[in-house]
Amino acid sequence: MKAEIENLIKQNKEKLHLIEKFLNYETSKNRLEELTALTAESTLWEDPKKAQALMSEKTHIEQNLKTYEFLNLKIQEAEELANLAQEESDEKMLNEIEENLTHLLEKSKTYTLSLLLSGEADKNDCYLEIHAGAGGTEAQDWAEMLLRMYTRYAAKKGFKVEYVDETPGDEAGLKSVTIKILGYQAYGWLKTESGVHRLVRISPFDSNARRHTSFASLWVYPVLDDSIQVEIKEEECRIDTYRSSGAGGQHINKTDSAIRITHNPTGIVVQCQNQRSQFQNKATAWEMLKARLYEREMKIKEEKIKNIEDAKSDIGWGHQIRSYVLQPYQLVKDLRTNIETSDTSGVLDGEIDAFLQGALSLKIKGLEEENV
Repeated sequence: MKAEIENLIKQNKEKLHLIEKFLNYETSKNRLEELTALTAESTLWEDPKKAQALMSEKTHIEQNLKTYEFLNLKIQEAEELANLAQEESDEKMLNEIEENLTHLLEKSKTYTLSLLLSGEADKNDCYLEIHAGAGGTEAQDWAEMLLRMYTRYAAKKGFKVEYVDETPGDEAGLKSVTIKILGYQAYGWLKTESGVHRLVRISPFDSNARRHTSFASLWVYPVLDDSIQVEIKEEECRIDTYRSSGAGGQHINKTDSAIRITHNPTGIVVQCQNQRSQFQNKATAWEMLKARLYEREMKIKEEKIKNIEDAKSDIGWGHQIRSYVLQPYQLVKDLRTNIETSDTSGVLDGEIDAFLQGALSLKIKGLEEENV
């Protein structure tokens, strides 16, 4: 058999083994049997919400198992055909098999990545908070540049953006802003963006044209649907009302109905001022708080699973993930994956897919190393 074909078959089998591990194949098969029995019961639709959840889970597992079994079958067929073609010295067939195996490997890679977006909240909309770091106008301008980058990214993906809260900078830019990004798997794609983003450039606000370094922090957390329950004790929260931002908060209604909720046990603070009524702002703020608490619990669980010892208390805000250098050279580099590009204008215009895919793929790499 041609060495290229042998290598492609080996790579496809390794990727399939990884998918099997991701799926928990045997566990998924057993769960599908349970769901098939449950959804066949005559009393299923007495509780419509529960019925929809069961049907959705059943469909999801069925699709995953079918994809795995399809890939497995195609690899087996390719291996058998390759052996036959080799015996008959059929070069044309061998070339076709090599092409098919290459296509199959790409399909497996894409599917593996999609499995990383199959978490409990990955399909949901998300909130994205940006906070300017120390540095005054420089950092506040950087926060506004990041807002533009993510809204451009959302537009390219066909996602909608709603403004939730915005605090304008003293002279330019933004001190902080929270947006809601609505679209299928918005949270799944953007969840790895939480952390510190660093900018190096010649300052447009410095008359001496000196180089400045600015920082901004991001926090991404999911919009929760009815399938995810989070309990909050109201007595553990402080609710404050305040006036919305003044001139400069271009996306915000200027009313006296803004709401800030502080969760005392964790210190988490959320605020909303985009609605015209205090009642609506309060409802949105409660939704945001539940989402932040859920995301916090997921981070804690993730830390325990990975046994992360460093940055235990501030893993999101204190962790620098990406550097954007505009001067003296042009380079955007992700410090976790080492993915980099000199197309800084493209990145700042929303072309960040390579960074998002790279960060998600770190999980795949971890599992691949376990299998070595």
